[in-house]
Parts: sequence; structure tokens; C-alpha cells
Amino acid sequence: MTFDLLNLEFYSPWFLLLFAAFIPLIVLDLSKKKRTGIRVPTIRNMQENKGILFVLFLLKISKYIILSALIIAMARPRTFTISQDNDDSKGIDIMLSVDVSLSMLAKDLEPDRLTALKGIAKNFIEKRPGDRIGLVTYSGEAFTKVPVTSDHAVLLEELENLNPLELQPGTAIGEGLSVAVSHLRHSKSKSKIIILMTDGVNTIENAMPAQVGAQLAKSNDIKVYSIGIGTNGYALMPTATDIFGDLVFNETEVKIDEPVLREIAETTGGKYFRATSNQSLEQVYEEINQLEKSELKSTKLYNYQEYFRIFLWIALAVLLLDALLRWLFYKFLS
Repeated sequence: MTFDLLNLEFYSPWFLLLFAAFIPLIVLDLSKKKRTGIRVPTIRNMQENKGILFVLFLLKISKYIILSALIIAMARPRTFTISQDNDDSKGIDIMLSVDVSLSMLAKDLEPDRLTALKGIAKNFIEKRPGDRIGLVTYSGEAFTKVPVTSDHAVLLEELENLNPLELQPGTAIGEGLSVAVSHLRHSKSKSKIIILMTDGVNTIENAMPAQVGAQLAKSNDIKVYSIGIGTNGYALMPTATDIFGDLVFNETEVKIDEPVLREIAETTGGKYFRATSNQSLEQVYEEINQLEKSELKSTKLYNYQEYFRIFLWIALAVLLLDALLRWLFYKFLS
């Protein structure tokens, strides 16, 4: 059993006013005259019985402990936790499908395409606390990093750790799309969307065609927003590695398969965007955020843990101890 002082409250706090009744009891105790003892010539050789004094002290304060425990029990101390009750069918399930091919390290966005994407995607996620969001990465193959989840902390961590060297080289847009579709097809949400991001053209011949992935999305009522990332013209792109294993960048023509991306969006009822800078990419995500408004309404559930029984047991235990000590003490005196 845990006790969280930060979430402590009393169901009936007015009972705590009964502590004011202690004032006349204390005054009464202080006004009692001390019993007159037997005068002795000297107490130098008499030893103080500390055990007797301790028992007398306990008997004197026991009534305060018993009354305090009973008052607190009547006030019903309790702690609470708050949970959210979300209706998954009213929220939006979103799958981010991110191209992590080597060209995503191109320098036409600052500091590079992938880093710019990470920061802007994080802002997008933070603006949608009520939606379930997942993450698929792809290059020459596709891999599910995070299934759709309400745990955005896990999602943000995986997004931050995206690595363009962890998958097979190449670009397979259809694979990235179809894997995202497979995760959303069984979703109970009334609105399901995929944000498909790439900076190139399909380079894997035997991969799933992007048009097939689009038809799968359409048949499962999944809308796709496709984004082409990259400036118009030429950009510094990694094209090789030197003898130390460091990437070598050269000016390379930017090629994005815009007809395919536009076809995917149109087939599924989505929209195609071209992001040529950090600012335009941020505007794309903001527009998607405005287009896809979540209807999810969460209900707060308060879960209470009661503690009044503990104080009732304390009152009973002290009452029994008081009775036992009085019986033993007076028996000893007699």
C-alpha cells in the first residue's frame, strides 16, 4: 500500500474541527493539582523509576492519541489517482511512414532533411495528445518502429533515434506505405490516416508497387497525406564514404517521384505536399493538423484509496494498551 501525500485529501474535512475539543482537555489537565507526596529528608540515594514515569506518560497522552485517530478516521483520509477514459473509436489513428534512406541526410534543409523532419514531426505529435500515433521507417525495406499507441513518449524517443543506416539501402515507397496500411487496417477508429514522407523515387524493382499500397489504403478507408521532401534543383547529398568511413557530400540533382506521390494521395482522398525548406515542411504538418481534427473527448476517472481503517485500528490498539497498562499499573500499586 502506497501513500502519496501530493494526492491526499479528506472526504469529510469538517470533522477535523473536532480537534478544537482538545483545548478544554489540555486546560483541564494543566489545571489539575499535583498530588502531595511524602516528604523525605533527602532524595540523593533514591533512584528514579524511569519505567513508571514512561507508563504514566503513556496513560496521560493515550486519550489524545485515541481521539485523534477517531477524528481522522471520521474525516476519511484518502489518496487518488486520475486516469483517462478514451473512446478509441472517436480518435484518429495516425501512422507516420518515414523514408530513412541515406539521401535524407541531404543538406538542403537545416541541418539536414532527417533532423528537420524529426523536430517538426515532434511538434505535430505534441499537438495531438488525444490521438494514437505509430511509426514506420523504410528505405530498401520497411520496418515498424512503433505500432499505433497513446504512449507518445515511446514514439518521440524512437523518432529521435531514427538512423538512415539501419535498413537495407534504397527507396521502396510501396513497402513503407503497405506496412503502414497493415497496422491501420484493423483499427476501430473512424478516421485513419498515413503521413507518407520521402525524398526520392522508387529504386527497388521487386518491392510492392506504391499504387498497390494506395489501393490497399483506399479499400480500408485509410487516407494518405504524401510529402515530397527536398529543394528544387540540386542539393548536397551523401554519395560515398572516405577512407575513414565518413560520408562524402556532393551536389546532386534532387529527384522526387511527385506523380506517384500525388496519385497515392488522390487515390485515398488525401493530399500531396512538397516541402522544399524547414518552413514549408512545418507548414505542411500544420495544414495536416488543421485538416484532421480529432473528435476524441476523454473522461477523467478518479480512483480512490481509503485509509480510515488504519486509524480505527490505531485507536483500538491504543485503547487496549491503555486498559492493559492501567490494570497492570494499579495492580502493581496495590
